[in-house]
Order: sequence, then structure tokens, then C-alpha cells
Amino acid sequence: MSGSIKGHCLCGAVTIELTGAKDHIEICQCDMCRRWSGAFYTALEGEGVAISGEDNATVYRSSDWAERGFCSKCGSNLWFRFLPTGNRSFSAGLFDEAARLAVEKEIFVDEAAEWSRIQGDHPRLTGEEIIAEAKAAGFTFD
Repeated sequence: MSGSIKGHCLCGAVTIELTGAKDHIEICQCDMCRRWSGAFYTALEGEGVAISGEDNATVYRSSDWAERGFCSKCGSNLWFRFLPTGNRSFSAGLFDEAARLAVEKEIFVDEAAEWSRIQGDHPRLTGEEIIAEAKAAGFTFD
């Protein structure tokens, strides 16, 4: 995707503009994402971000290595931040244009609920594979 895309939470109190947005989404099927989203987390990343109304966002530290943001007014899920790198992905559902994007890959597929299986020809990685990749890149998990 070139240029920028804009999205917002359900009530509009938080708006997000991604520049250099990726042309695909990533799906996380881990237990925490299922509890957080009700099914799975659809992640969209970009090269840059501008957030308006960030004072309406609440952050929850969901593990030693991650935090999740949500709108304090309407409860919409906003972002996931991987603390070792500071990288943030945003809920693809915030962006109307993301509805046309393909799935790049699914992660933690070994934790997926039977009723949330995604069809399509894309990589599917287990939790063990994802943790091994992160450790190989030098990340440590306490």
C-alpha cells in the first residue's frame, strides 16, 4: 500500500493514520489474542504512525513482553506492542481499506479455536516456531 490510510475506533475518539502501510495483514491465533479480540488478532503495520486522541487510549501489559492498547471510551482494540523492539501493530479492523488485504501469515496456529480456522494459501506457524524465530533474533523471554 502506498501513501497513508486512516482508521478509527468504534466511537471515533482515537484515530490512527498509518504511512507506508503494509499490503497484507498477519493473524495471531494465540490464546491471549483470542481472549482479547474474541477470535484472533488481525495485525496491520506501517512505516510510520500518527495517533489522535491517544489520551483516550488505555494500555494493558498483557505479558512480560507485550502490551495492548484499547479505547477507554468504546473498548475497541487498537494496537499490540512488542516491548523488546517497541514495534506496534494495529488492529486491521480499524481501517476500512484493510478489508481488501490478503493474509501474509498466521502465527500460533496450534492455539487456534476450531471455529476460527482461516482458509487460504499462506504460511501457518506454531507458537514453538515463532518463539524459536524470536530467540534466534536475540529476544529473550522471562
